[in-house]
Amino acid sequence: MRAVIQRVQHASVTINQEVKSSIQHGYLVLIGCENADNEEDIEWLAKKICGLRVFNDENGVMNKSIMDVGGEILVVSQFTLWASYKKGNRPSYLRAGSHEVTIPLYKRFCEVLSQSLGKPVGTGEFGADMKVELLNDGPVTICMDTKNKE
Repeated sequence: MRAVIQRVQHASVTINQEVKSSIQHGYLVLIGCENADNEEDIEWLAKKICGLRVFNDENGVMNKSIMDVGGEILVVSQFTLWASYKKGNRPSYLRAGSHEVTIPLYKRFCEVLSQSLGKPVGTGEFGADMKVELLNDGPVTICMDTKNKE
C-alpha cells in the first residue's frame, strides 16, 4: 500500500457537486493499493498514521500525533500512486490493484483506521470522479509505502 499523508487545516471530497465528506484539522490520506497488499499492510499503515508525530506541541515542535490533538482523517482512494513513468510520457498503472482486490482493502483500511483513531474517518468513493479540496497545513506531506518498512 502506498499513502500520501497531508496535514490539513481542512479537506473535503466532492462527487457530482455534492460534498461526500469533509474534515477539519487532521489528515487527508491518499491511498493506493496493489494486488499483493494484505491485512498486515493495513494494520501497519493505520498504526503508523495514527502514531505519526507531526502536530505542534506547546513549544511549536512537531511532537504530537493525530490522537494527541483529536484530529480527523479523510481517506481518498488514489490508484495513480502506482503510476510507472519509466517509459515514455504516459504513465502505466499496471501495478495498481484490481477492483476485486482493492475495494475490500480500501474499505478494510478505513475500518481499521477508524478503530485506531476512535472515531469515523471520512471517505471518498472508490472509482468515482472526485474533486478533492484541502488547505495543507505547514505544508506537511509524508509518503509511506508498506513495502518499505525499514
